[in-house]
Amino acid sequence: METKEIEIRVYDKREKSTGNLYVEQLSENKFRMTDNDIFNCRLTKGTEFETRINKDGLHEIVKILKDSDFITRRFFLSPQYKESDYRVLGDELTKRGGFWQVDFGGIATVNIPKDFEFNIDEAMKELDLNLTEITD
Repeated sequence: METKEIEIRVYDKREKSTGNLYVEQLSENKFRMTDNDIFNCRLTKGTEFETRINKDGLHEIVKILKDSDFITRRFFLSPQYKESDYRVLGDELTKRGGFWQVDFGGIATVNIPKDFEFNIDEAMKELDLNLTEITD
């Protein structure tokens, strides 16, 4: 099965909320995340999961099949920086197989390949980006 990005509606029983996820469909009920869910920190780029369709026709995640191979970190963006300041780091990350996204205009999520040759903290320091990391 050739994979392409699709959008699915997912109901989260624990949070009693519904949202859209961008995924690659691997089989009828198995998917791989193509970006990061802003609310569920387990659903990051590359995470594979299985769903079932509930009585309302929405996907419900049954189980995580494979955790992401990326190191995922989230940061609050500061209004003191322009987008071009962040783009240098984001473009470098993307060139080397990583991924980055910005949600709500102020939260950056970066997916760092495990073999990334740069220390992300050092790179931010060199670019004089003092960002606050969001941790669990």
